[in-house]
Amino acid sequence: MKKGSERFLYAAFVLAMGGCGTGHVERGEKTPFPAELVEFNVYEHNPVFTGTGKEADWDENIRERGFILREDSLYHMWYTGFQSGPDKTLFLGYATSVDGIDWERFQDNPVFSESWTEDMMVWKEGQVYYMFAEGRNDIAHLLTSSDRITWKDHGSLDIRKVDGSPLEEGPYGTPTVWVENGVWYLFYERNDLGIWLATSTDLAVWKNVQDEPVILMGPEQYDQYGLAVNQIIKHKGWYYAYYHGTAFEDWHEWSTNVAASPDLVHWEKFSGNPLMGENKSSGIVVHDGKNFRLYTMHDEVAVHFPK
Repeated sequence: MKKGSERFLYAAFVLAMGGCGTGHVERGEKTPFPAELVEFNVYEHNPVFTGTGKEADWDENIRERGFILREDSLYHMWYTGFQSGPDKTLFLGYATSVDGIDWERFQDNPVFSESWTEDMMVWKEGQVYYMFAEGRNDIAHLLTSSDRITWKDHGSLDIRKVDGSPLEEGPYGTPTVWVENGVWYLFYERNDLGIWLATSTDLAVWKNVQDEPVILMGPEQYDQYGLAVNQIIKHKGWYYAYYHGTAFEDWHEWSTNVAASPDLVHWEKFSGNPLMGENKSSGIVVHDGKNFRLYTMHDEVAVHFPK
């Protein structure tokens, strides 16, 4: 979620490729948006996690998308922390919880401070944790870990167009992956003005599925000025993209929304969007063993339980 004159220039590029809208779902059945994925109540004791508010702390503030995995009956959260001031650098923090409500910060935070790391998501494949995150200037990079705590940075992602040529200069951020049948699917945004999809089988080079966004801004008001994917899940044979969008040209407020797809390329937005407004954004869902719960994570962590 970055603002700047460059995003307004980039908007012309997006509009030239088809304007605002969304892909058409080509499937012989109605797109399902089951209640367990879209209907949530706000927890009355939110927020469940915030920055410390202490000037001396590296995580005085938190921001952007964090990520939560539930594994071995424990909730694991990675988050971005920073101190107030014009020269802030964003580092990676880690916290755990037995119930997803009361969180304990890792005593040796930040767990990664070698480079700017924010807006991250984590995918576990085998015994390795893969973190896709934004670096400085909204350039996506990859980190790996075997213990959730010690991370190695593998550098910026190499994303190519369909013909193999490099992307135009500029940011490519909010990286989000889905992995299936040996193929890694990467969703990314460019100045939050559209969502693109690239794939890889080796994590070294990513190639666009198409050079136009697979999810575009609008036409409804809630995401007409920007959007980015936070998470992809698969539920009963359909893929669901939880994403944040904004109805405001100055980006002062963001919401949490969802879209569905049969194939990861053609998407239909939920007619009941937004799921959460009033800056309850950067939403992801986590299965607690019985139900899905929705977490929103910018600029504080809040939980929303199923209705």
